Amino acid sequence: MAERGLGADAPWFGQEELDALAEVIASGWVGQGPRVARFEREFASVVDAPYAVATTNGAAAIHLALLVAGVRPGEDVVVPSLSSVATANAVRSVSATPVLADVDPSTGNVSASTVEQALTPTTTAIVVADHAGVPVDLQSIRDLADPLGIVVIEDVGCGVGATRLGRPIGGAAEIATWSFDSHEPLAMGDGGMVTTSHAAWAARARRLREDGMITAPVETGRGSLPPIEEYREVGGNFRLTDLQAAVGLVQLARLPEIVRRRRRMADRYRAELGTVPGLRFADDPAWGTGNAASFWVEVDDPYPLDRDGLLAVLIAAGIAVRRGGTALHRQAPYRAWTPQSGLPGTERFADRTLVLPVSGALTMGELDRIISEVRDPGAPASSRADAATRIGR
Repeated sequence: MAERGLGADAPWFGQEELDALAEVIASGWVGQGPRVARFEREFASVVDAPYAVATTNGAAAIHLALLVAGVRPGEDVVVPSLSSVATANAVRSVSATPVLADVDPSTGNVSASTVEQALTPTTTAIVVADHAGVPVDLQSIRDLADPLGIVVIEDVGCGVGATRLGRPIGGAAEIATWSFDSHEPLAMGDGGMVTTSHAAWAARARRLREDGMITAPVETGRGSLPPIEEYREVGGNFRLTDLQAAVGLVQLARLPEIVRRRRRMADRYRAELGTVPGLRFADDPAWGTGNAASFWVEVDDPYPLDRDGLLAVLIAAGIAVRRGGTALHRQAPYRAWTPQSGLPGTERFADRTLVLPVSGALTMGELDRIISEVRDPGAPASSRADAATRIGR
């Protein structure tokens, strides 16, 4: 399948990650411990957030963010329809109701306008996603939500390393969530993070990831008793391991170069394919820079193929490509939440876009081969090889 083809999203791992894992294993402390604490501190510093709480994955981070932000059963939470299903599932997991918002097809992100159309009298939170690592216009949405007392949760997801108004993405959010699975620019196999500007929210998130446990302080030293466990609310086991955090620390140090590599590939796609009629690409918005977590392309007339036709050609050529997004309102668990007016921006994006590879393992020569396939999908293989050679000069 395409996932195993040229440019498949493989983590950029090396000897440093292997050494970090070996050190953790040798220490005997592989569960949540000192490396998780260090990863939280260093991550918070990198994204310019006051507090960071590591979690098992990005979905757990959204779940915790909803709880600590005060979302209660029966309340409405606005979420993008063009998003991971985990976002809407997290809303359901806290017994709230997801209200699906449309996106601006030029960015793939919700806007203040699309969010406003989705607000209800019982909306208490809005989850906005930075689709494909392109920063959402957070301030305009905060300008809408803050006077209404509605919390805005930024689901940064794969967006680590992107910027907004000169600051790291997510840092200016009241609360934000992150994902570190094997397909993300900062990859740890899996893992997530909650960052927030509220000390009380961070403290509660830490309790909830430990099954809601409060540990009573004890005197340290010889003869001290083990801590007394106390539980005041229902939580869950959302802990990250030191094994994952050790990899995350190496990846975090390498993050600037990871983002540079991805953005360089995205720039090359735009430069080489920008004159092809019928193709439109992911780009930086006026308010920030993306991290090229993925690079989407919209396929429209007069390009000789439709989106699925181009997907088929590229997959047949052994290139790892996928559709550009999922419309949640078309999925069985969420069809009932589709507004009467439909979600045309989301549907356009879901039907017309695909994602070209920008993986850290991709060479520039391989990138040029992909470019030649997209530029001339009907050409014989020999002529495409000649084109790739010309591009690479």
